[in-house]
Amino acid sequence: MKETEFSLAHWRRNFYLFLSGQFLSGITSMIVQYAIIWYLTEMTGSATVLSYATILGMLPMVLLSPFVGPLIDRWNKKLLLMITDGIVAIFAIILSLVGTFSAEFPIWLVFISLFVRSVAQTFQMPTIQSILPTIVPESELTKVNGQLGMVQSANFIIAPALGAFLFAIVPMNQLILLDVLGAILGISLLLFVAIPKIISQGEKVHLLTDTRFGVQQLVTNKGLWLLSLIGAAFTLIFMPAASMYPLMTMEYFNRSVGDAGLIEMVYALGMLAGGAIIGIFGKWKDRMKPIFAAYAVIGVAIGLSGILPATSKGFIYFIILNAFAGFATPYFNTLLMAMIQQSYDPKYLGRILGVLNSLMSITGPVGLIFAGPLADKIGVEKMFLLAGVGTLICGIITFIIPATRNYDKELQAKLNQEA
Repeated sequence: MKETEFSLAHWRRNFYLFLSGQFLSGITSMIVQYAIIWYLTEMTGSATVLSYATILGMLPMVLLSPFVGPLIDRWNKKLLLMITDGIVAIFAIILSLVGTFSAEFPIWLVFISLFVRSVAQTFQMPTIQSILPTIVPESELTKVNGQLGMVQSANFIIAPALGAFLFAIVPMNQLILLDVLGAILGISLLLFVAIPKIISQGEKVHLLTDTRFGVQQLVTNKGLWLLSLIGAAFTLIFMPAASMYPLMTMEYFNRSVGDAGLIEMVYALGMLAGGAIIGIFGKWKDRMKPIFAAYAVIGVAIGLSGILPATSKGFIYFIILNAFAGFATPYFNTLLMAMIQQSYDPKYLGRILGVLNSLMSITGPVGLIFAGPLADKIGVEKMFLLAGVGTLICGIITFIIPATRNYDKELQAKLNQEA
């Protein structure tokens, strides 16, 4: 979309209204998500249960994303976000009612709730990503992605601390109802957001043809395709350790639920700081350089976490290392997304992002299937060491391949030529 199509004051007001709605619906949903995970941790103490819970949360992204993209391109995006928020709220009410009349929540129902939340997120994530290029100028995409990352990081900061506090004093069946409040607030603000209609909206959907088109668009872009494959490998390696954070804190370091919340909060504070730098100064000539640095920092920080002693001093170092890892995280996610958004026409983004999200997610469950039993056998801390070494290898591979190393420089040259 051309810069001249934007009234500067209008797009900023519209974008920040959209951002506020995402923050309010996201924070309540995340508090409930943490509460559910901590409930499972406290009730079972099993790495396998946590792994399976995480798998159920990721399966919809893997299986549905390629087919969700064509629908997102053709359907009303605002209405789609509202409906998915509403569905999550309905299932929160169901789970709350069952918990009210039962001594404890049935594990199968908790898993179904996680699955439904993931289905909603499978629609929401690429919808939000494809909306941004239509409501902000192209030159601001890196910055606004950084600001969106800041909002998501703020959710990560507030949710663990507030979630741990509420988990300790509020009955679980009542805490779950926060999802309903978040849906009401998010939908109410979204009503006032103007989202332009794109050319493909309203066209007939051909799921298999449209999905194949998304795959072709991604595969023929060699540099981005290789970046995506390496990103999928990174997910395979990193996700098992990421799912073990509650157990690492509560079992290995023998700390409390509050300390588990503290680790999540520290990681998110790092993400907020990293996202703030992107949101304010996000105009790198070569965005691959910060991505290389992010791989290095995350790899070293997570790897060192796996060799810390299970002492109070070791836990303090764990906190510090996760602050560094959190700071580096937005540079990979945010900058890559901005490059993707600039690489394709907005009317095709839903299809391409659907395929991309599926590719980046598909390796997660594969790793998690083996993560729980492996962590139970070798120790949860060893999962962090393996994740750190694997992350460093992914960064090295990204650097030594010319198509990935030079991708953003070539993209910027193309955009400047077109301008």
